[in-house]
Amino acid sequence: MSNRTFTMIKPDATRNGNTGAILQMINAAGFRIVAMKMTRLSKEKAGEFYAVHAARPFYGELVDFMSSGPITAAILEKDNAVEEFRKLIGATNPAEAADGTIRKLFATSIGENAVHGSDSNENAVIEGDFFFSKLEQF
Repeated sequence: MSNRTFTMIKPDATRNGNTGAILQMINAAGFRIVAMKMTRLSKEKAGEFYAVHAARPFYGELVDFMSSGPITAAILEKDNAVEEFRKLIGATNPAEAADGTIRKLFATSIGENAVHGSDSNENAVIEGDFFFSKLEQF
């Protein structure tokens, strides 16, 4: 169990003006933001971040989407952070997400599902370090 996880508010949620509402939900759920920045991924950086999916058929589409506009990257802190955040965001497919979850409220499709959340403690560290130096993590 870890007390940190990583998230990105994706280009679709940014485009739709949902960044503030998503951040409010994160705060209301008891997460503390320990690092945050708005940035835009190049196709190269998006490909690097999602390299684990390179052999999958959706990889090219994912890279195109994630480099299509600004994202907000953040490291969040809370007891059992990865699991608690996965509950808050809901299922990858918004049609299957529980009521009141971020994806149920803000995602438009399985491909444009509003937020990314780390799936393990190990990936949370790797993903957070991808975006933030140790000097930027508080």
